[in-house]
Amino acid sequence: MNSTDNTRGDAMHPAACPDPSSPIPGAKNAPRRPKRCRPAIYIALGILLVGGICAAIIAPYFLTGTASAAVIKIPRQATAANITDTLSKYFGTDFAGRATTAFTKLVKAPAERYGAYDIPEGTSPVKAARILARGSQTQLTLTINGVRQFMPFADRIAAKFDFSGDDLRQALSDPELMQQYGLTTEQAPSLFLNDSYYLYWTDSPRTLIEKVGANYNRVWNDTRRAKADSLGLTPAQVMTIASIVDEETNQISEKGRIGRLYINRLNAHMRLQADPTVRYALQDFTIKRVSGANLQAPGPYNTYRVYGLPPGPIRTTSVATIDAILDSKPSDDLYMCAREDFSGFHNFASDYATHMANARRYQQALDSLGISLQQ
Repeated sequence: MNSTDNTRGDAMHPAACPDPSSPIPGAKNAPRRPKRCRPAIYIALGILLVGGICAAIIAPYFLTGTASAAVIKIPRQATAANITDTLSKYFGTDFAGRATTAFTKLVKAPAERYGAYDIPEGTSPVKAARILARGSQTQLTLTINGVRQFMPFADRIAAKFDFSGDDLRQALSDPELMQQYGLTTEQAPSLFLNDSYYLYWTDSPRTLIEKVGANYNRVWNDTRRAKADSLGLTPAQVMTIASIVDEETNQISEKGRIGRLYINRLNAHMRLQADPTVRYALQDFTIKRVSGANLQAPGPYNTYRVYGLPPGPIRTTSVATIDAILDSKPSDDLYMCAREDFSGFHNFASDYATHMANARRYQQALDSLGISLQQ
């Protein structure tokens, strides 16, 4: 029993199971057995090294971001070099190179993404490439509000698009295109009601006109056309009257009455004698008070010299003004004069004698302030 017990005790004693890598007692220069963990360490270090190199190369594609937002425009027949140049202008050459590299991996023909794209602040090169590759253009907003001299203004409209002002003017001067909306080429600015329009940089002049014209047709629905017809007017004629009214006053409460006054003068075969048409004929909107010399301005837009309405509107107008005229109450008004209290409102009259009395009071108010007519 004791012998057995001692044997078991020796077998369980740590000294009875030496470390395999330890030298055998009494042996000279006995070789050590290699540790199995060393190859694993080398492999791990290699993986870390390769991963670090890859991360250093790839991280800028994902982790760097734009310092500001910009709209990037890819032109027709664009090449990868064109895209790099465009991106470089806004975000620098490093960002541009990475974004273009990622973009060309996604899209083989850059010209297929002709358009304008919004790149928000903080966008990484890879995300920018995806925005361009998706081809989902950024909408732009065209806002029209009281535009005078519309044909020259066409250059400012064109600046938002990939066409020229001459391209737009040429489309607006197409009689067949304008006839689709019941307008002459002189009445073409009537299409552009005061409003905001949502379009794309790549839209052509005709596409722009179609979208603006669709809004014009929505405004001039059957109800409004019937109201215009009851006044003996076409939609285009109402638009021209509305443009004059907008130049006469900013008081919305008076717009309908002033519009009705001009309709009364038309029906009475009187000249409109509207001061804003004189300014338009002279192409000088800085004139505060129209003088006798101004009234001699040549051309079909001077309603002191010609009968009837001008050939087209003298500015863009609003739906509010159109409705004010269409819904105006019948009246006998034939004359109006600014009030002597300089409130921006007018005194109206149905006869010339009353009108002259109103005019004298206004002139006296001007004289008291030392203001005289422009000579």
